[in-house]
Parts: sequence; C-alpha cells; structure tokens
Amino acid sequence: MGNEGLTFWNHLDELRSAIIRSLVVVAGAAAAAFFMKEWLFALVLAPRTSSFVSYRLLGIDETFAIHLMNVGLTEQFMTHMRVSIYAGLLLASPYVLYQLFRFVSPGLYQNERKAATWIVGSAYVMFLLGTAINYLLIFPLTVRFLGTYQVSAEVENMLTLQSYVDTLIGMSFVMGVVFELPVVCAILGRMGFINGRLMAQYRRHAIVAILIVAAIVTPTTDVFTLLVVALPIWLLYEVSIGVVRLLSKE
Repeated sequence: MGNEGLTFWNHLDELRSAIIRSLVVVAGAAAAAFFMKEWLFALVLAPRTSSFVSYRLLGIDETFAIHLMNVGLTEQFMTHMRVSIYAGLLLASPYVLYQLFRFVSPGLYQNERKAATWIVGSAYVMFLLGTAINYLLIFPLTVRFLGTYQVSAEVENMLTLQSYVDTLIGMSFVMGVVFELPVVCAILGRMGFINGRLMAQYRRHAIVAILIVAAIVTPTTDVFTLLVVALPIWLLYEVSIGVVRLLSKE
C-alpha cells in the first residue's frame, strides 16, 4: 500500500480532484449526446413502432405506431436534457469507475485490488447487459401492450413524451440493478453468507420472488410479457448458483 505518507487533507484533495474530473467527463459526454439529438432520439423512440428490430425477430407482424404528444412548454427541452444526461452517465461510467478505483486502490493489498477490479468490471458489464435487454426486449413488449391497450374503442390513447421517456429510463435502471444479482451473490458467497446448496434449496421461493419482481417491473396483465421478463431473471438466479458454487468450490 502506498498512501501512508498522505494526510487526511491530501486524501480529500485527491477525492475532490477525482470527482471534478469525473463530472467534467460526464458533462462532456452528456453535451455530445445532446448535440446528437437526431441519432439519440431515433434510438430512444424506435420501440414505439412495429418496424423495431425486436418485433420482427419475435415474429410480431401486427402493424402499429404509438403517437407521442407534448403538453408542456418546456417538456421537450427538459426531456432532451434528461436523456442526454442519462446517456452521458452511461458513456462516461467506465472513466468514473476508473477514477474511483484509482482513488481507493492505493489503500488495498494486491489480492484485494484484483478482487475489486473483477467486482467493479463485472458489475458494470452486468448493468449494461440489463439495460440492453430492457431496451431490446422488455420495454418494447411493455410499450406495445400498454401503448395499444384500450378499455373501449371510443377511448383513444394520448401518450406524452415525458411518460414514454420516464418509463424507458426507469425500467432501464431497474433492470440494470436486477442484473447485478450474480455479482451480489458472488460477494455474499465469498463472504460465507450463502452457498449453492442453500440457494438451490430455496429455488421455489426464489421463483415466486422473481415473478413478483417481474410483475412490478412490467405492470401488465399480459402473461407472455410477464414470463419474458421473469425468464432472464430466473436464468440470472441459476447462473448465480453456479457462480457461488464455483467460488466456494462445493
């Protein structure tokens, strides 16, 4: 460890510098996303029509298009800002994680540094994977069901841009967090709090919990969509069992 000669104020200065550098990079990435408005919103709005790639791959040939509307004077600009900031955070997150790791690594032993690298790297990859699966599969099915659902033909859906974007960002964040399950289980298994036998023993309880989480993430009455959401989470649980068994050498 190589920070023995640094005082508390030296550490504070280093942390402040790391935070400032991270904020500058996030702001730069968000600004770049902001000025790429056409490309950014072509990506964000793609799941609202039947021409989206996931619908074609799933064999959904029903033609539909969800029309969005704006009801506030500043809503489109503020939505543009929110999407740009979220995109900036995703793009700059490797640099932010590097800065945080660079700050804490001098206080870690070599084996701890190696473990931290694996944990942070795995957590980042799993979060991106959860976000991608939400964008390509879960969110499109949710939009298709809720956006076209009608209690009566006389009641027309008039969806706002804000509700569409807020749902996309919210579900992306939730699925990113849910996909951290194998990483969390690996840490708990390494610390001896859980093991593969225990997780396998409570598999049925886990499936019930997964269905509840899937129902919360995708608030639809469509059983197919519910199962589409629950399936990857269940697979994550099975992967977590394997990871815990591997680490504990059961």
